[in-house]
Amino acid sequence: MRVAIYSRVSTDKQDTQNQLVQLRAFAATQDWTVVREYADIASGKNGDRQQFKALFAAASRREFDSVLFWSLDRFSREGVFETLQYLQKLTQYGVGYRSFSEQYLDSCGMFRDAVISILAVIAKQERVRLSERTLAGLAVARSRGRIGGRPRVTCDEQRLLNLRASGKSLAGIAQELKLSKTTVARLLAEAQ
Repeated sequence: MRVAIYSRVSTDKQDTQNQLVQLRAFAATQDWTVVREYADIASGKNGDRQQFKALFAAASRREFDSVLFWSLDRFSREGVFETLQYLQKLTQYGVGYRSFSEQYLDSCGMFRDAVISILAVIAKQERVRLSERTLAGLAVARSRGRIGGRPRVTCDEQRLLNLRASGKSLAGIAQELKLSKTTVARLLAEAQ
């Protein structure tokens, strides 16, 4: 099997070699061929990591059969939902994955479906909690008098009505008032 190794550390005071040495040795014990190594020195809080993106680009081209990483938190720390999406993207590309330190996290192993199901449930709960926290925060902001969202666009209502009465189209009015057609339509609906 052709594998890619992914390693990540958060700061340049750390060294990816600690992970790479063990990952290489493990791949050798499995008779896997390491075709490429990807190593990032970056926070795992988002997927905007150079080598992480390169790994997915290569995975989309099926340059390897599986990705081997030290542990799930070395692969991604974005949260369960986002991490699950990365694993599913690899699966869609026809590329497997394996965690060195978490043997149950193996797309080819017997617990694959169970682990994915558990991660999916956790991701769903994380989305629900995020929604609840957002709604609670908005309620507190409203109770303090804050009105959220972008400020509403206004214009001279009489001029707007006159332009429409003169037969101008929504696009023509929008261009003249330097507004979007959607905003013009909303303002006309509100004015009538």
